[in-house]
Amino acid sequence: MSERPGSADEDEPERLYVITRGRSGPAGETPFDLVTLIVSWAEPKATMQPEHAAILRMCASPLSVAEISAYLRLPTSVVTVLLADLLADGLIEARAAVPPADFPDRALLEAVIHGLQRL
Repeated sequence: MSERPGSADEDEPERLYVITRGRSGPAGETPFDLVTLIVSWAEPKATMQPEHAAILRMCASPLSVAEISAYLRLPTSVVTVLLADLLADGLIEARAAVPPADFPDRALLEAVIHGLQRL
């Protein structure tokens, strides 16, 4: 019987413990939440942990923490530990998600519309 990626056996606590080297969370404050965008600044090295290398490869274009977690089929808490390692080594950049647009005052928009209608 062959194992398929993402099977229940892969999410055993022992595996997650090994991936995070026994850490339950990143040390100190991190800028990560589910919508933080991650961009890699380096290519993976042959000596890297496979999960670190996978993150660097997939984040050549910005991806959110939630997307990385889904692609790796790992809990967000584990991904956050891995991202903290990469951030500490200067291999990734964490960017805040794009904030919602600030719209101009409604009265200003109406004045512009009325002005355009008079042309």
